[in-house]
Amino acid sequence: MPRLVNHQDPIVSIIIPAMNERATLRNVLREAGRLHPRSETIVVANGSTDGTAELAKKSGARVIRSAKPLGHDVGRRVGAEAARGSVLLFIDADMVIPAKELRPFVEAVLSGVDVALNGYSGPVTGKRTHPVVLAKHVLNGLLSRTDLKGASLTAVPHALSRRGAETIGLETLEVPPLAQTKAVIHGLNVEAVHTVPVGKLNPVRARRRAKGKREDPLTSLVVGDHLEAVHWLIRQKGPRGGYGDLGRIRGRVRWME
Repeated sequence: MPRLVNHQDPIVSIIIPAMNERATLRNVLREAGRLHPRSETIVVANGSTDGTAELAKKSGARVIRSAKPLGHDVGRRVGAEAARGSVLLFIDADMVIPAKELRPFVEAVLSGVDVALNGYSGPVTGKRTHPVVLAKHVLNGLLSRTDLKGASLTAVPHALSRRGAETIGLETLEVPPLAQTKAVIHGLNVEAVHTVPVGKLNPVRARRRAKGKREDPLTSLVVGDHLEAVHWLIRQKGPRGGYGDLGRIRGRVRWME
């Protein structure tokens, strides 16, 4: 694999949080190196103990190390704070996505989109919808962006403009649904620009048993992130999230009781 070259004045910053992803990182970095001639690749080695950081450094990436795990999605914020490009592209170290599938997100931001989402909405045709998929659709509905369906900053790949990231606050990137909510409310250009079926690429996570059922430990965390986004929206827009009450005379109803 050719050694990565980080441009001194990058246009695109490729941000890759990684925790013990040595097995896939080499191929992820290979595709990152093919993405744009003026790019930098930042690997946030998040509590890794398998040589992930060493491999990334040897490959030419900029490496930010944390001896202890930072927490889910915190690496995105850390990488964004170190980035110098006008386009921030976020990918994961455990999914090898070809450069040709990443370019549409960069091109969209360069063309004026502030938040370029992966159009992947998750499966919705089964008898039971996964709680995370449901949460994504519900949040977009509350934001009056049903056109986005289940597209979400929770899913990679996605890209943000420098202006967009600074408008919502880099710290907000730690909670992707909240970042998406703030982007919409602040009037940023949020679009689903390309679909990468990450559901098929995402590795099976460790699962635990809860009341006899196998459960993904990230499910409750990600659903909680969406609830945090809804809470922020209610604080900004009122208890009905900005929706009207359709002329209901609630005081009259209580009086009649």
